[in-house]
Amino acid sequence: MDESRPLLRIVLFGIQHVLVMAATPVSAMFLMSATLGLGAELTVELLSAAFVLSGVGSLIQSLGPWKFGPRLPFVMLPGGAPLILFLSIAEQHGLRTATGAVILTAAFYFVVLPVFSRLLRFFPALVIGTMIVIVGVNLVKVGAVLVTGQPGTPGFADPRDLGLGMATIGFTVACYLLFTGILRQLAVMMGLLAGTALAGVLGAIDASGAGGGGVFSLPEPMPFGSPVFNLVAALPLMLYSLASMAEATGQTVINAEAVGKDIDARTDVPRTVRGDALTSLLGGCFGLPLMVTSGENIGIVRVTGVRSRFVTAAAGVVLIVIGFLAPVSRAISVIPSAVVGGTAMVVFAVITVLGIQMLGRSDLDRHTSTFICAVALALGLLPILVPGVYGHFPPNVRILLESGVAVGAFVAAVLNILFHHVRPGVAARLTTARTESDR
Repeated sequence: MDESRPLLRIVLFGIQHVLVMAATPVSAMFLMSATLGLGAELTVELLSAAFVLSGVGSLIQSLGPWKFGPRLPFVMLPGGAPLILFLSIAEQHGLRTATGAVILTAAFYFVVLPVFSRLLRFFPALVIGTMIVIVGVNLVKVGAVLVTGQPGTPGFADPRDLGLGMATIGFTVACYLLFTGILRQLAVMMGLLAGTALAGVLGAIDASGAGGGGVFSLPEPMPFGSPVFNLVAALPLMLYSLASMAEATGQTVINAEAVGKDIDARTDVPRTVRGDALTSLLGGCFGLPLMVTSGENIGIVRVTGVRSRFVTAAAGVVLIVIGFLAPVSRAISVIPSAVVGGTAMVVFAVITVLGIQMLGRSDLDRHTSTFICAVALALGLLPILVPGVYGHFPPNVRILLESGVAVGAFVAAVLNILFHHVRPGVAARLTTARTESDR
């Protein structure tokens, strides 16, 4: 993990990480622009900021300066639930308030972290393994939606998109099967490039957005004006941050497992959370939603076997360069979502397998462990498999319930405490009391 490779290899492996995750910041900023009606120039500035901050966050998490970052191969990005919450706040209270909510939430991470760190002893392998399985299933669904589109929308499950997604998976498998050494380690990137080439042959690439514009793009601080700090408006993001910390716990543990590093969760998980918080604080100053660690890049580490954290640090440098070079970011944005989705499904499924492996070491032969895992999986997967199931609940309650990862982690942790800590203690006291009464 701490080994430095030849520069060319480090750069190639870093580019592989960038290609797999690049669609997320691009789609996130385009969705933000379309939802809020932002101009083209402002959209390019936000996209530039998203790449630069993703790079900065990747460097923080990979290199671990001072108490920030666990020194593990992590890549960071915007998007997902934090983006949806950011857009919701922006639509209700304005963009300045949404920016203030991001900054407040980043500060909230630092306030809550000491308490959260003390609770980590209640997250054994059984709890974290269950959480990782839920994370993996949720991410596979995200990758699948990139291929099929959202159910009920025009073009859902278009045969051409399905073909591109499956072909990309097939190309990746072929590269992994036929090649050895560095070429096998680059199988994910080659599969993605082959899928993109096939999309070009089939006319499935829209290159209209790749041309025009300047060469350099500089992120602008406070693009929406001075932030407005409203605690009530920021509450949904603050609630989400609790779920984000639980997810960061699982990602740190499973990433350490993937690279073979022994960690102390009570010290290394807070380093990951601090890295998330610092990057989000900086991102908020540039108009971005919360920044989070990327799950697909953990899958790449396991698939390729390239464990060096200097590779993701190189990816961070590449992301920063892309952020300043507008033509490069526009070129990456033309990769079809179906191709990215096919790649993502493979690397996300690897995360699910890692969670299953962890559960295999969690003494599932014990009936109580099996029961805890089953109940946590049932409740954690419910909002993932049945979207909108909590639609009639109050918004702030729904934020937590709709996070399958948070629900699964909470249920697994509470049941683990009840079955493996409280119940044995009560039984021991009752046994002692009976023995003394018999005397």
